[in-house]
Formats: sequence, C-alpha cells, structure tokens
Amino acid sequence: MRRPGEGMMLKRPYYNRHQLKQVKGLFGRFTIVAFLIVILIIYFIVISTSKTNYLSPESPSEINVQKLWNPADSGGWKPSSTPRSNWPPPPNESNGFLRVRCNGGLNQQRTAICNAVLAARIMNATLVLPELDTNSYWHDDSGFQGLYDVDIFIRALRYDVRIVESIPEIRKNGKTKKIKAFQLRPPRDASITWYTTTALEKMKEHGAIYLTPFSHRLAEEINNPEYQRLRCRVNYHALRFKPHIMQLSQSIVAKLRSQGHFMSIHLRFEKDMLAFAGCFDIFSPHEQKVLMKYRKENFAEKKLVYSERRAIGKCPLTPEEVGLVLRAMGFDNSTRIYLAAGELFGGDRFMKPFRAIFPKLQNHTTLVDTDTDSSNSNDLLTDNTQGLIGSAVDYMVCLLSDIFMPTYDGPSNFANNLLGHRLYYGFRSNIRPDRKNLAPLFIKREEGEFVGFEAAVRRVMGRTNFGGPHKRVSPESFYTNSWPECFCRAGVVTGEDGCPQENMMEVLEERVLLTSSRETKVFSRKIWRNDGWLQKLTEN
Repeated sequence: MRRPGEGMMLKRPYYNRHQLKQVKGLFGRFTIVAFLIVILIIYFIVISTSKTNYLSPESPSEINVQKLWNPADSGGWKPSSTPRSNWPPPPNESNGFLRVRCNGGLNQQRTAICNAVLAARIMNATLVLPELDTNSYWHDDSGFQGLYDVDIFIRALRYDVRIVESIPEIRKNGKTKKIKAFQLRPPRDASITWYTTTALEKMKEHGAIYLTPFSHRLAEEINNPEYQRLRCRVNYHALRFKPHIMQLSQSIVAKLRSQGHFMSIHLRFEKDMLAFAGCFDIFSPHEQKVLMKYRKENFAEKKLVYSERRAIGKCPLTPEEVGLVLRAMGFDNSTRIYLAAGELFGGDRFMKPFRAIFPKLQNHTTLVDTDTDSSNSNDLLTDNTQGLIGSAVDYMVCLLSDIFMPTYDGPSNFANNLLGHRLYYGFRSNIRPDRKNLAPLFIKREEGEFVGFEAAVRRVMGRTNFGGPHKRVSPESFYTNSWPECFCRAGVVTGEDGCPQENMMEVLEERVLLTSSRETKVFSRKIWRNDGWLQKLTEN
C-alpha cells in the first residue's frame, strides 16, 4: 500500500529536471539572440561611423585640394646633410683612381654618381669625373660636362673626396703615359666590404680601376648615417645643372607661376615602361607586336598576363586614369599641368580623354621663350627634347612645381629621385597614386559600375602620403626618402635627430634657388675649417 505523498516524491525529481532543461534551453536561445543583437549593434556602429567619417572634412575620403598647393607639414623637421660626428677631410695620399660609367636614365645616373662618390670615400680613392653612358640610352653625347656644373661639383665635395676630370699622366723610366684602369664589374647592390676588399686590392695593384656598368652597384641601405648624408650632399648640393639649363628651367617656371599654382606630372606611358610592365592588351595588334619585340630585345624572358598584372597595379596608369584620379580628388579643369614625359606610346588617342578633363596641359616645348637672349638654349632644348637636356629641364620644373605627381614611381624611374629631392627641398606636396588599390576600381568602372567610383578613389588616395616626413619601408628607395638620416629636428641640438650647432653648418654649397614670384635668389658659400664648419652667407 502506497504511503501518503510517495507518488509526489517520485515525480518531483523528474519535474525539477524537466524544468531545468527548459531553463537551459531558454538561456541558450537568449544567449544566441543577445549575441546576434551585439553583432547588429556593432555593425550599425561601424556603418554609422564610416558614414560620419565620409562626411567629415578630416576623413580619408575627403581631400583638401587647396591645402595640397602648399608644402606638407614638416612636423618640425628640416633638411640637413651636415656631418653630425667626426668627418675628417680626405688624406693627402689616395689609394688610386676610381673611374665609373653611369648607365641608364637621368635618375639612375644621379644615384650612380652619389654611389661613386661614396665608394671613393670608402676606398680613399681619387674619383675621376663620372662618365655618363648617354649614347646607348639617350642618343645624346652631352656627358657630365654638358649636363652638370663641374666646378661646383668638385668644390662642393672637396672636403669629402678628391675629384679630378681625368686620370693624370705619370712619368716612368723617362716616358710619359697614362695609368690604365683595371676593369671590374661590381655585383648588384654590392656591400661596403666588396669595395674595401676586392675593389681596393685591384686598385692598389693597378693604380686605377674602372667600374662598369655602375647602376645600382652599391647597397642603398647602409647602417652608417654619415655615409647616407654624404649621398645627400652629392645629390642635393653638388649635382647642379649647368647655368643655361637652370636659366631655361627658370623661364618655364616663371611663365607657369605667372598664372598661379601649377602641378607637374611625370606621365610614364612610354614604350620602354609599357614593355617592361607587360601591359599590352589595350593596344592594337601592331602596337602589341612592337612592345613584345622591344621587351624581347631589352628584358629577361618572363611570362606576363596582362589581366593579372593590371589587377595588382603593375601597369602604369593610362593618361585617362590619371585624369580620373585628379578629378575625383577635387581638381577642376582650370588646373594648370606641366607634363614631363618622353614620347607617349599609342598616339594621341590616349591623350584625348585626359585633355578633355584637364585642357590646360603644357610641356617644355610649348613653354620655351622666343626672345633673342634664350634662343641658344631653346635651340639646344629643341634638338634634345628626348635627351638628357630635355630630361634635366623637366627635372627642375617638376622639382619647383607646387604639386608633383608620378604615374609610375618604380625604383629606376625619373620620379624616384624627384620625390626624394622634393622631400629634401621643403616637403613639397606629392600625389602618389596607389595603383594596387586603384586598379580594382578602374576595372569595375570599365565594367559599367560608375556609382561611388569617385568616393572610392578619394578613400584610396586619402590614405597616401602627400609629401610629409614618413618612415622608409622597403621597397621604398633611400633616394626617394632620405628621412630621417638627411634631416634634423628644429630646436634640438643634441642626439641623432638634433640639428648641428651654428659652427657645424651645411657642406660647401653654392646653390641658386630659381627666381619666381615667390622665391628669391640665395647664394651661400660655406667654408671648411679644421675645427668645424663655418658659414658665410651673401644674399642677393
């Protein structure tokens, strides 16, 4: 016989377990719902934030074009390539003579000259005035003496290296003869050790060595700030173009400035670059054959697929794409643009869309003066439009422009050195298209997706650096960004970042800043003394 309450006692544990399961189930569902709600909240916060940022003036998707016409914020830094530690003048006796042949375009030649000076310093050698391999590339025999001011080059570096215009003759056994330089081919990006061992041994053995070819034959990243600062003294102080090139450049800049701000663009849409990049498909069958032939004759064999190359930004921007980027950023059709470019491949059909957006396009051939005083320079420029002199004029105009835009700034490109020079020349504004992130936008646009294109371009370009000091990260070249080695922080006189004291001024310099509506000529002469650097300024 069942006791009173016995049935209830048996049922209660079962009832409690069932109730617990229900509670657990409800709690689990509640957790899932709460998790989803949190995700939705986060999602809406992100969306609303992005919308807010898009509308905000400080958003990367909004670019202040007016601000770009002025130099970028220096952050308190200023250029200085003065030695910061003990830097004695070269010894009276050298280990021999160093000859180099600088091949390639204007940019490669400048970097090669900087490397040659540094190599001579490292080996305690007497540098013979560098040879420029002009014929093979430019079909131009201007040479170093025809392009650069030799006197300034030698004087500006006389406390760094000894420089002579040619190997002198020696008298031996009653006979006069020249030292025959032993020819060497340096490894690409050779280390300092190679110069202090292999090269130096041959120099001591033969009295002179001849390094050829000499493009990219000394490592760029050297863990010695004084060596890097020497490169800057060469590049930005000693290498000055000849007076007639400077005067012609000055005339062009003055004309452009007379109408206000102007932008310069290095439009890299030439046969050699297109062939190197493997970007053929946008051209006619005949043009593709020309590019493929050029590539086969000048570059290593490699399978290149246009669609793959373009998708990752390996193709130079077309003129139309350049125009679309500038318009999306906020520049209008009144913008004055100076074009620095060789012969554009593919004919005028590629320029028409660009010219339709920005009609105020000019180059050095449309801006040269017609007055009698400059007729000789104009004739010289006309005869060398695609040569070194034309390239030198383009270099100076781009250096002094308010904004500079390279369309393809590879490591061996004209723009490579210019970006570094503009940084050193006062953090002048640059527009460097992010080809990798712009490429998908251009591809979608070609497929018919126009909505949001310009906003997307602004977001991409808003994340780029417009010319201020920034950390150099590989593969960026030292010649593109010499910060911080060749800069110092104003108001700081101690430590590696501090500016040199008053008796440790810049290396001997006779630089002429081109005259314009906003710039005056400044001549500075700086004299070496054993106890430091003494500056003597004369202003005109």
